Amino acid sequence: MAIKFGRPLERKIGFVPVEADTNEIQRNPLDLTVRMRRNRRSEWVRQMVREHVLATDDLIWPLFVMDGHNSRMSVPSMPGVERLSVDQAVREAERAAKLSIPCIALFPYTDPKLRDDTGSEALNPDNLVCRAIGAIKKEVPSIGILCDVALDPFTSHGHDGLLRDGVILNDETVAVLTKQALVQAEAGCDIIAPSDMMDGRVGAIRRALDSAGFTDVSIMSYAAKYASAFYGPFRDAVGTSKTLTGDKRTYQMDPGNSDEALREVALDIAEGADMIMVKPGLPYLDIVQRVKETFAMPTFAYQVSGEYAMIMAAAQNGWLDGERAMIESLTAFKRAGCDGVLTYFAPRVAEKLKQQQ
Repeated sequence: MAIKFGRPLERKIGFVPVEADTNEIQRNPLDLTVRMRRNRRSEWVRQMVREHVLATDDLIWPLFVMDGHNSRMSVPSMPGVERLSVDQAVREAERAAKLSIPCIALFPYTDPKLRDDTGSEALNPDNLVCRAIGAIKKEVPSIGILCDVALDPFTSHGHDGLLRDGVILNDETVAVLTKQALVQAEAGCDIIAPSDMMDGRVGAIRRALDSAGFTDVSIMSYAAKYASAFYGPFRDAVGTSKTLTGDKRTYQMDPGNSDEALREVALDIAEGADMIMVKPGLPYLDIVQRVKETFAMPTFAYQVSGEYAMIMAAAQNGWLDGERAMIESLTAFKRAGCDGVLTYFAPRVAEKLKQQQ
């Protein structure tokens, strides 16, 4: 029988509650040596035996930066998320530091006039991302900065790489991404995060960084990044939702594949990745678990814009408890094996955890 809109049996059959004979049960209790509920009977014991605990150390906060001064612009498809001018991004970095969030991730909304077929603005040492890095490091030197390496925020066609005759060029793109990584490292970026999914880019970037003296700059590879339907609100935030031509299935992974993720991760580790990321997050926790168990590497996941938007929309409509869903979803990442999570909930979670101390 097809089940629609919940539990049809309960609508058709009147269930009559049965009252237990408590006196009889007290005289003849079940002969149980193990009662699992003993460890759930009160909050203090639940805390004491909890296997996975969410902490501010687990959080990376993605920020969207834009041109302008003292400006904030809401992203309609991501309630509570804004594009920030550089000076406002500095204020949020200060807030992150006060909340003990260890790292922020920067993503640019590039002026459409600066976008072209080759994403040349990505190589400008005075581009939006580089200016934001410099300003944040000047005012909040203790916070870590992660920068995305890919061309999609800078190209007129919205793809992560160079496009020729409808084909994304791999090796030619890697050459550009290597230069982009160097520009970001020179600006003061702490973690280079290639998200483009080109073959061989991690090794090329590692060699370039080391040759230029940036041996202490880390690489967090988007090693298992899937061609997902959950990226839509992010593309709104960086301004590529209307410019993207076609899709990204020739370079991002097929959602049906799991073994392939292990091959991708193994290659990136061999090429010099210091940390591994799985993206999206909740729909791919099985991948997170396999990666962590197989490689025992620092493993992260990105709770992407679509995941965030779904929770926020449901909470705003009163369909679920947003605060509890936020914490529960992030705890699931920890349970699957994540060492950290990129999440737009980061400041809200950090505030809540701070209140609980």
